[in-house]
Amino acid sequence: MTRDRFAQIGLDRLVRLDWLEKVSTIALSGLPVKDIRTILLEDLRPAFRSDRTDVRGSLDKTVTILMKVWVTPPSELDSLWKDGLELLRLLPKSEHLSVHWGMVTAVYTFWLSVGAQVGRLLKLQGAAVATQVQRRLREQYGERETVSRRTRYVLRSYLDWGVLQETGTKGIYAARTALAVDDSRLIAWLAEASLHARANGSVPLKDLIDSPSFFPFRIKPIQADNLLKASPNLDVIRHGLDEDLVILKR
Repeated sequence: MTRDRFAQIGLDRLVRLDWLEKVSTIALSGLPVKDIRTILLEDLRPAFRSDRTDVRGSLDKTVTILMKVWVTPPSELDSLWKDGLELLRLLPKSEHLSVHWGMVTAVYTFWLSVGAQVGRLLKLQGAAVATQVQRRLREQYGERETVSRRTRYVLRSYLDWGVLQETGTKGIYAARTALAVDDSRLIAWLAEASLHARANGSVPLKDLIDSPSFFPFRIKPIQADNLLKASPNLDVIRHGLDEDLVILKR
């Protein structure tokens, strides 16, 4: 596993949900990587049309992010990626958001970090204040303006995805209605995606399902045995008297 992936931020652009839906649909068609990139550059160009040269750079960087999620992910995520594409093929579009969330989480672990802080604040005070989220992320990643700026990109992405909504006060966000996740295959896949975003690759089952990083979802409780049946890539170790530790198989 690439250890640098857990320290890198990577997300330096707004990631729109419909763009991820587009790239995953093209990826499912089986086109060569070069052709997929060409299509994305052409299709997304109108959203970046400007005389400014930095906007053209933004288009290229955005396409690179999208490609890394659904076309050329890190090699250690190969199985997760293939299973994720299969879920997108099988599941109704109304459930695609959770799959995109899981894949972005695994590829860009900063997405999980921001989600965890947002989820904690929503649970504690019913709202997520952007400055509080940024401060907590700077404590984790270092006191850099880059951290604050890229946290803003992720928060804007959450708004675009519809998992957060603006309140009457600038920079303060509220949660939308949580999306139900009941399919055991999807639950197991999301668990695997979350574990790929954690440096130690393990977490207690209850903490995994109830993770604040999954704040947009209402995940149905699942027994350890059923989790294992749904995914060949997970294992469970009994930890203490009544705690199941979920780990990634190596």
